[in-house]
Amino acid sequence: MSTEPAPGHVRVRLDLAYDGTHFSGWAIQPKRRTVCGELTSALSTVLRQDVTLVVAGRTDAGVHASGQVAHLDVPLELWAEHEERLLRRLAAVLPGDVRVWSAVPAPVGFDARFAAMGRRYAYRVTDAAYGPHPLRRNDVTWHPRTLDPALMNEAAAALLGEHDFASFCKKREGATTIRCLTRLEWTREAPTSLTPVGLLVADVRADAFCHSMVRSLVGALLAVGEGRRPVGDPGRILAEEVRSPEVKVAPPQGLTLEEVVYPADAELAGQQLKTRRIRVLGAD
Repeated sequence: MSTEPAPGHVRVRLDLAYDGTHFSGWAIQPKRRTVCGELTSALSTVLRQDVTLVVAGRTDAGVHASGQVAHLDVPLELWAEHEERLLRRLAAVLPGDVRVWSAVPAPVGFDARFAAMGRRYAYRVTDAAYGPHPLRRNDVTWHPRTLDPALMNEAAAALLGEHDFASFCKKREGATTIRCLTRLEWTREAPTSLTPVGLLVADVRADAFCHSMVRSLVGALLAVGEGRRPVGDPGRILAEEVRSPEVKVAPPQGLTLEEVVYPADAELAGQQLKTRRIRVLGAD
């Protein structure tokens, strides 16, 4: 069953970015600073009413986003009053480490979470002996041993496709760990004044990710890249389909949610139905 705003309301899509360094993740938590908490407070102040946000995917403490998506439902008359000046008003009350850069009426069938058909993350690592440049310390992880991206890509090939990623996820009660990983590729960027050695960046894409999945995959591949584990190790761990103590979860600061992908407007409602189905390996 797809969700739609109540009569007399408009669904508003928010595109936002944040530096996760000083946040305890997205989800609201008692006595903790969270992205959702700050954004909900700012929106409630500007709109002068309580709001409820639905997000494409909750990020963990310390994880960043440059392409996060959320939605909220607003009475039509309230939206007409604030539409043109909403971004400026939010900018005036939001802290500097979270910005909303787009707020537009969503098409019929849009749901930030359930209509999404894919997410793209980047994980950034430096293996320079001196660590990350001070201006990149918040979004780059330092790995103190030299890494071989060719070995990591060879190991990553066994992880692509639809699998039960229980070995690389912190399981949540009632949630499936079946996911379709469509891309996991490491490249070494060209050197710059901030990164003379060149950052190693993982491009990670899937239909969805379970809790700590990206950082667990990265942790397993870093062990291969430094020569501590054989190339076949991540594939072997995946096949076990049970959370593995062998996998070290990579630090959060290197991870950024870059993009949430949605289908064409006419396919949004259908994508919601597809997303809500219980996943079974091999099912259409």
